[in-house]
Amino acid sequence: MLNIALFGPPGAGKGTQSKLLLEKFNLTYISTGDMLREEIARETPLGKEAREIIDRGGLVPDEIIVQIIEKKVIMNLDSRGILFDGFPRTVVQAYILEGLLLKLNSSLTCMLSLEVPNDELVTRMLERSKTSGRADDNLEVIKVRMQEYENKTKPVIDFYRAKGNYYPINGVGSVEEIFEQLCRTIDSTMKQDYFNVVLLGKPGSGKGTQGEILARNNDLVYISTGKLLRKEIAAGTDLGMAAKPYLERGEIAPDEIAIKLIERQIERNPSASGFIFKGFPRTIVQAYILDGLLRKINSKVSLMLNLRLSTLDAMKRLNDRSKTERKRVYDTSTELILNRLEEYEKKTKPVIEYYKKQSIFFEIDGAGTEDEVNSRLQEAIKKGVRQMRTGD
Repeated sequence: MLNIALFGPPGAGKGTQSKLLLEKFNLTYISTGDMLREEIARETPLGKEAREIIDRGGLVPDEIIVQIIEKKVIMNLDSRGILFDGFPRTVVQAYILEGLLLKLNSSLTCMLSLEVPNDELVTRMLERSKTSGRADDNLEVIKVRMQEYENKTKPVIDFYRAKGNYYPINGVGSVEEIFEQLCRTIDSTMKQDYFNVVLLGKPGSGKGTQGEILARNNDLVYISTGKLLRKEIAAGTDLGMAAKPYLERGEIAPDEIAIKLIERQIERNPSASGFIFKGFPRTIVQAYILDGLLRKINSKVSLMLNLRLSTLDAMKRLNDRSKTERKRVYDTSTELILNRLEEYEKKTKPVIEYYKKQSIFFEIDGAGTEDEVNSRLQEAIKKGVRQMRTGD
């Protein structure tokens, strides 16, 4: 998830920039002020409780704020992430936010603070008072709000600075200039926010076709070690020549070759939102290798999808493919096909058990049309994302 806290004193321009960020990054908007007003207007139980407190001249407690935020997040689990506007406002709320995001198996990507000099803030809010109609846009109230920010909210900066995800942004300039700074900063932090999918299944289960479709539909980089190896072989590279005898026998190429190919693809795609690994890992050792490769970029496997297909259907598909221009060397021999299926049973099934234990495993029926199978896979990804965020 891409979770952003947009921070800054009253008049810093958070509302304006929030609208632009929401549109660009497809985020769920969390504005505690707006959400409280909505709950009160709809006269929900939380809204009624908040109104009673406000009518008595009190401040709405964090317990109610947290319930309102959690309710909004749960209703928008399919979004890319969350933009928090005006929350957290205190160090206590910063700790609360840590706990909320931990519950969603996530964390705050960055805290972006719009930095604007006090005299500029006062000028902006007095100018706004001419058109806003807001009762709090007068000099006396403005001074109180700014003092409240200094006393209670500014210490939140130290909280996130200590965590290493605080980023000051120059809030003086045109809307476009400030937005560009925000986007550059977000892009620089997103490199660690990968969503990685492993797609496995018997030879002939349709991993290649489905992997490429899933990559396109989910903005992921497709990594197929088999496809990469075939390119190396066609180009006559040292890697290709070393792997060629293994592929011709329908066997797994040495791990050191796969490592070089995968590392190269990851390095070539530094701005990727994630990767889909087709047909890798095929052994338990390769599963450990992939964990190590992803750890180098502060990431891990997010989901493992297994295409389930009967051995008979797999053989039929491979036999049919052998009669097309998409045929592989190992499709033309029944002996080689059986060898590949046997390799899968012996070496790849333990990989499935490995991911099952991590609770990131989904099995999908691989029979049917291309669209039918893809629809099932997309639904599995959707469920997996929800599961990651709720822990259910």
